[in-house]
Amino acid sequence: MESINFNDIFKSSFLEKAASFSLTDSLLGLLSAFLLGFFVYAVYKKTFNGVIYSHSFNISLMVMTIATALVIMGISSNVLLSLGMVGALSIVRFRTPIKDPMDLVYLFWSIIVGILCGAGFILLAVIGSIVIGIVLIVFANKITVQNPYLVVVKFNSEATGQEIERILKEKTKKFNLKSESMMLGNETEATYEVRVKENDSQIVKSIAKVKGVTSAVMLSYDGNFTA
Repeated sequence: MESINFNDIFKSSFLEKAASFSLTDSLLGLLSAFLLGFFVYAVYKKTFNGVIYSHSFNISLMVMTIATALVIMGISSNVLLSLGMVGALSIVRFRTPIKDPMDLVYLFWSIIVGILCGAGFILLAVIGSIVIGIVLIVFANKITVQNPYLVVVKFNSEATGQEIERILKEKTKKFNLKSESMMLGNETEATYEVRVKENDSQIVKSIAKVKGVTSAVMLSYDGNFTA
């Protein structure tokens, strides 16, 4: 029978894992993740074209890059730990609403950079980030999208509605009736989607002057409409 000595009883797998841990590689990976995360932060701030810039969301992109790299470093050398980490992360849900599809691009970019840095593919992460950053900066500044407007009008006769459409046809590039509803007192509320020529705010003033119009409002929106 094989004898067990005092050292075998207190032998710890923790010490074995600590011995295989490379402090230099870990610091290099985390430093690379931080620098590339800051690059993602800078590109997002430069290319943001939304309504309200969220500094906290931008900071989270940089932190997510570092955190992802840290997780990959921890699970890369231990299969059991990787399975446990997958189970733990499966209960995490990102519940913050993403209004701009480009925000998803930056989230995915941050995660990919963190994975590459954590796995040791730092050069690939650097090259890929530079290419993605150049593409985003160039196309974000070159491409401009003109959002449509909604014109909501209340009127009380069919002839007034025809006159409103005549004005819209004359003063806009394109218009489309999105909804029309009857209200109390034989009043009609119509919603038009319009493409203005040069941010022409005179459209509402012209419509408001039409006999039979009780109210006229023009709103900017992102192109999504729910009737």
